Amino acid sequence: MNAQRPSSATLRGRFVQLQRLGSAAMPELYRAIAKPAVFAHGYGGGPSALRTDVDRFTTWADTYFQWEGMPYAVRLLGGPNDGDLVGTTTLGDIDLANESAHLGWTAYDPRVWGTAVNAETKLLLLGAAFDNGFGRVKIQADAINDRSRAAILGIGATFEGVHRRDRPRADGSWRDTAVYSILREEWPTVRDGLQARLDAFQGRSVSYRSR
Repeated sequence: MNAQRPSSATLRGRFVQLQRLGSAAMPELYRAIAKPAVFAHGYGGGPSALRTDVDRFTTWADTYFQWEGMPYAVRLLGGPNDGDLVGTTTLGDIDLANESAHLGWTAYDPRVWGTAVNAETKLLLLGAAFDNGFGRVKIQADAINDRSRAAILGIGATFEGVHRRDRPRADGSWRDTAVYSILREEWPTVRDGLQARLDAFQGRSVSYRSR
């Protein structure tokens, strides 16, 4: 099957739904992720990239997110916070000829860290990629971001190595990038693992955690 660009339709799961991200959602996204804990370990260029007002955040987002890819807003489904925007993720670097893409630019409100949000977001977006003929999906993180690297390994991705001095951070230091991937033939095992993690929540809607 040749790779095809996935549909832009909303992806709906048990705990979250992924809607295409647009400029109208920037105030909500600002409230969700413009927090020191999110940027502390390299996200978006690191702590120096954090913008403390919505206008400057929107300007940063215009240049940081890969708008030519498929950026999504992550919203909660069910429970007292139904519909809240709690993060963002993107399927980018889409290369149909080589059947590859990059799942990245991902950040969540710290109040949903450790919940079903990340597992289901990955399940939905990886499923969209592999169901449309992709053979490899890359996931990467700043090499100093231990939380993100552990989460990537936790979903079943394979560590490929580190791209040294890959890109500058906002403070002028250079980032090493840890690179992981999931291949088409690995997807059934990864999918089953993600579904098992979601089943462990027994259908309970996501509640905010104190941070």
